[in-house]
Amino acid sequence: MPKKALIILAEGFEEIEALTPIDVLRRAEVEVVIAGLTGKTVRGSHGVRLAADLVLNEYKGEPDALILPGGMPGSANLGQSKEVAGWIKKMADEGKMVAAICAAPALVLAPTGILDGRKATCYPGCERHFPSAVKFTQDRVCVDGNLITSQGPGSAFEFALILAEHLAGREKARTLREGMLVKG
Repeated sequence: MPKKALIILAEGFEEIEALTPIDVLRRAEVEVVIAGLTGKTVRGSHGVRLAADLVLNEYKGEPDALILPGGMPGSANLGQSKEVAGWIKKMADEGKMVAAICAAPALVLAPTGILDGRKATCYPGCERHFPSAVKFTQDRVCVDGNLITSQGPGSAFEFALILAEHLAGREKARTLREGMLVKG
């Protein structure tokens, strides 16, 4: 049975950080549900409008992974949502994958406490929002157990392929990497 991923988009999300994981995971045959935080049409930080599958409060599934793209003010909007914080805590408590990129690790994950005592990365400069309990790393993508964090738009492909590896297997991720001509 294919794995399921829930990606939540808020107004002002970074388009590359959302669309790259959606595309790569769907190629990996992961069932990806796109949830708009406040509506079915969500506008990215560069004006691209994306049609979500549903509004977050309509989602009743049990995903294997939660993915939070960054961007501003998208990360701030996600970070202000009690519903998003609830999803983060639920997924972390169940040991399921929680993944965030760019400003989202600092502005969305860190306030929930799930990064405390764990390694994480984020967009350069956003680490000032990490509490001292977070072990900041400058890695482009950081995996610490069920938590996957990444730096930003330039690391979105690496982030997406690591998500694919964890959700669909190393061989599927390798095949995708080769087929999409990704170096490294």
